[in-house]
Order: sequence, then C-alpha cells, then structure tokens
Amino acid sequence: MNKDFISALRLRLQSPQKAVIIPHKNPDGDALGSTLAWMHFLNLEKHEAVVVSPNDYPKFLNWLPGQDQILIHNEEEELVQRKIDEATLIFTLDFNALVRIDKLGELVSMAQADIVMIDHHEAPENFAALMYSDTHMSSTCEMIYHLITALNPNAITPEIASCLYTGIMTDTGSFRYPSTTATTHKAIANLIENGADGTSIHQKIYDSSSFNRLKLLGIALSNLNRIENLPIVFITLSQQELNSCDYQKGDTEGFVNYGLSLEGVKFSTIMIENQKEGKIKMSFRSKGSFSVNEFARTYFQGGGHINAAGGMSTDSMSKTVEQFKNATTEISSKF
Repeated sequence: MNKDFISALRLRLQSPQKAVIIPHKNPDGDALGSTLAWMHFLNLEKHEAVVVSPNDYPKFLNWLPGQDQILIHNEEEELVQRKIDEATLIFTLDFNALVRIDKLGELVSMAQADIVMIDHHEAPENFAALMYSDTHMSSTCEMIYHLITALNPNAITPEIASCLYTGIMTDTGSFRYPSTTATTHKAIANLIENGADGTSIHQKIYDSSSFNRLKLLGIALSNLNRIENLPIVFITLSQQELNSCDYQKGDTEGFVNYGLSLEGVKFSTIMIENQKEGKIKMSFRSKGSFSVNEFARTYFQGGGHINAAGGMSTDSMSKTVEQFKNATTEISSKF
C-alpha cells in the first residue's frame, strides 16, 4: 500500500469530517461492500459519513449492513445535492472515471470538497486530490480492508467484515479468479475471525434467485453462440426476452461466466438490450492473457480489468453482433 497515501489520508482524518462515499452506477457487490464498509469505519472513527449511489442496486444485496441508509441520487436529488455541498471529503470507490456515476459526476466535479479515489481498475482519470489505485488487487473491498487495518487494526466489526467479505467474494468469482492471492485469503480469514459468515453470505448472494431469473438464464443459455474456429462465445438477450421473465435489476448477474465454463473457451460475452437507454450493454470475461479491457476500450467504448470488462453499443442487436464478430476476426491472432 502507498505509504504517502496513508499518511495524507490519516492527516485529513485527524479532525472530524463530513464524508460522502460514492460507488459506480449499477453498483455490484464490490462497489456496495466497499462503500458501506468505509461508511461504517468512518462513523466508528467519529466522522459523519453517508453513501450516495447513482441509482438503485440488485435485491440480492439488500441485506448488507447499512444498505438501508444509502441515498439514491436519482430518487433523492435535493438531499444528495445538500450532502455534497456540505461534504468536506468525497470518496469515490470502485470506479476511476466520473462518467461511471452518470449525472452525479457533474456534482462531484463542481464540489468544493477534496476527492479521494480508491479503485482497482486500469487507466484512472486524474480527478482526485488523493488516489489509491492498485490494479493488482482482487477488489476494492480488499483495498479497503488493507486501508482500515493500516489506520486502525482493531476496527473490523462484524458489519464491516460482512461487507468486505461480500465484495471480495463476488469480485473474485468466489475466489477462483487469478487476482485471488495468498494475501486475499489471509484477508478473508481475518474477516471470518471478525464475524463474517461466509456460508450465509454466499447463500444470500447466489442462492436467492427468483423463478423468473432461472427462466431467463435458460433463455440466455439457449441463445449461446460460438465464433467459428475461435475459442469465443457470446450470448444475446433482447428487451422482449427480458420482459417475458419480468426482468429485475441484477437478474443477469453472472450469466456471462457460463460461457467460460465450456472446455476450450477463453473469451465470453453477453449482450443485453436496454430499450429505455437506447443501448446494448455488454459484459466481457476471459481466461489467461487475453485482455478484455483492451478489447472493450478498442471496440465498445468500455474498459475494466484484463479478464473482466464492460462495454456498450448504441446500434441494434443485430448490428452489435455483426460488429462483435468483425472485432473477433481482427483479434483472432491473439488466440
């Protein structure tokens, strides 16, 4: 961990602060887990902290300790504006470009408070006064774990432990991704010792599917296609197919990973139509050295990590599939 960052942040936290903590739009387990854990820590340290999310989050995360205190920007804009105006510090967690928080990005860019970025994605933008960026970390939650233990080794409560365990577990694919290290497992062991119930957390995240979500998974798998002569598969889901299963936020979480379970496949993609936003949302996953981050940045206005990234297309589904196939032809020599 960057000692200069720790020293600078410790200095700022010597006096009481009013902190706003922000995850990315459509927050996942790592984004919510890290922001809530950091909120609990700051409040324990006698600061005044609140989490502000750009929009709502999936139901399978609505048990996280403190989630009922989260302010949703697109539902409480005036209150959020007031909190940002009053803030002395703004923490941006699990994203490194203000475009990732939608309209909230403009408020943050105009705020008087200093911004502190804590994130593990590649190519961070230069918008923060203080920055803790480590692309080798498994998750932002693991970064927050190391940050809290550096500032106060005795501050890991059961609430903080549960939030951090959730984010590390989800962002490592239940500890199976290459970013999972011995240090990650040591952090997880300490979180369990401090009150995180790994079995219960896993069940709440992965064993709480609705009947409609499983029907939607069946449709997604029936739409699975393979690129000829390449270790690449893709899944499509149209708005009509989503509607037929009463789609709810978070229902497609993890669908893209099924493609990588096929023998010999090294690159899996899912394309999901969102008619309201006029775009096709895309998730990319890979095995080995192929960088879906580079692929997403080059072809689909996205980015992320080497083995996990996201992107988008404003074209129709059929044109997006065609563009994807053309792109895979261009990068075929990398496999």
